[in-house]
Amino acid sequence: MIEAEFWDYDSPEEMAAAVAGDIGFIIESALDARGSALLAFPGGSTPQPIFAELVKAKLNWKKVTIFPGDDRLVAMDNELSNVRGIAKAFLPTGARVFPITAPIADYKLAGNSADARLQDLPWPPDLVWLGMGEDGHTASIFAGPDLEAALDAPKARRMVGVMPDPLPKEAPVARVTLTRAAILQARTILITITGQKKRDLLEQAIEDGHSSKLPIGRVLAECEQPIDIHWCA
Repeated sequence: MIEAEFWDYDSPEEMAAAVAGDIGFIIESALDARGSALLAFPGGSTPQPIFAELVKAKLNWKKVTIFPGDDRLVAMDNELSNVRGIAKAFLPTGARVFPITAPIADYKLAGNSADARLQDLPWPPDLVWLGMGEDGHTASIFAGPDLEAALDAPKARRMVGVMPDPLPKEAPVARVTLTRAAILQARTILITITGQKKRDLLEQAIEDGHSSKLPIGRVLAECEQPIDIHWCA
């Protein structure tokens, strides 16, 4: 049984403040324990208010490395790039923002390149922060021909390239993503979602566990640690 606790908020602002506080504590704890912090952050619109709160924290940001848990295979100055949004928020703090994509046309080779890049980072991450789409994908673990590659990758494999099928209309491009094994190696896993539809979907995925038809259900079914899920309508 997946051990998950929902934290409910009345507004996006309230959620942003609470989640930023939790992440700040995770960073401080990592700095105290190991002298550095490694974090995987999501893209999209939901994290942006949380980023805005988190950058206010008075932390030793120069000891913090942040990388996208997934990214689209686009140029880093493209609005679809996840690392672009992360860099815009956190580079001014002095944090190290670590890109995972390269200008490689073949998405599977791009996945190999992303995996090689992450092999240079101290592992495991102190935090993998996940979101979820209305189709039940998390990071860029989508339904489609590459789902099993992302779910069943060996423990040493940190990233793979994926081609969602169908391609999302808002971002019809291939991606690279953390594997299920890499996500589950994190010291802490945190999920943020908004809207009743996503909450219902996630609750069902958690209930279904290994039998879930949704990527996030398949990922979380293997989780051996408690997960905090932050939600507002």
